[in-house]
Amino acid sequence: MALNNPAFNNPAFQDQNAVRTYPGGAQAANLGGQTQFSAAQHAGTDAAAQAHLEGMYAAPSAGAIETDRMTVEDTVIKTVGLFAILAVTAVVGWMWTMAPVTVANPNPTILPWIVGGIGGFVMSMVVIFGSRKKIRPGAIFAYAAFEGLFIGGISAYFEFIWPGIVVQATLATLSVVGVTLALFASGKVRASKKATKIWMIAMMGYLVFSLINVFMMLFNAPMAGGPFGLYSEQIAGIPIGLILGVFIVFMAAYSLVMDFDQIQRGVRNGAPRKFGWMGAFGIMVTVVWLYVEILRIIAILRSN
Repeated sequence: MALNNPAFNNPAFQDQNAVRTYPGGAQAANLGGQTQFSAAQHAGTDAAAQAHLEGMYAAPSAGAIETDRMTVEDTVIKTVGLFAILAVTAVVGWMWTMAPVTVANPNPTILPWIVGGIGGFVMSMVVIFGSRKKIRPGAIFAYAAFEGLFIGGISAYFEFIWPGIVVQATLATLSVVGVTLALFASGKVRASKKATKIWMIAMMGYLVFSLINVFMMLFNAPMAGGPFGLYSEQIAGIPIGLILGVFIVFMAAYSLVMDFDQIQRGVRNGAPRKFGWMGAFGIMVTVVWLYVEILRIIAILRSN
């Protein structure tokens, strides 16, 4: 199923037999219960083999480092590491945005948006299109750093206009991520082919709408004169951005479900440990998107 976060468009997350395609895959996949039971069946009355088997049962479970296989726990650690990088550079982006603000010049700069946005887009393309040949953790680190500049810059700018909005957007984002993860872990929400196809169609429509909005704002089209362009227009007194934003939040939440599902699939397929970086990258892409959308929704609400 290719209709998902492009970070997971790799055979390691798609091929159920992927474990056999990697060096040492079959051997690594058999570390644990099956090897132990097989040894028990053939040990017979051999005391030495029996003692060795008991030692294997007493030993701690093999983890990602021992097996060099992707695990959920290792992916979580990598995800936390990436968000730590993002947090550090977000502080830099925030300070950079607010640096020009003085009594004489009360306007923050948007330069961190430009640097972070362009740099993040370029590095994401490097990561996504280069992952089929080689996983590049350095490129993923660079992506997290650029996204931090972007997030820090846009957050500082919005906070300057609407004080308190960053705390509101952060809490809302954490709530959506937490609820989505809880529902997925409980098995109540799962990705399906039909829902994913619908998500893909809606996503393409949203991208087209966003591009049209950008061009209309650049060329000062009459209907794009508000601070958010077409998002500022209203239907029955309700801003289009608010209606569309709520829909997009649900889309982002489903994207998280697909990310979690692909990570589980990669673990089941016995993907190499390095693919945990792709799982962490995919989650970061979705969470950043979710945060920006929620930030815009709250800004539209507060500006009205």
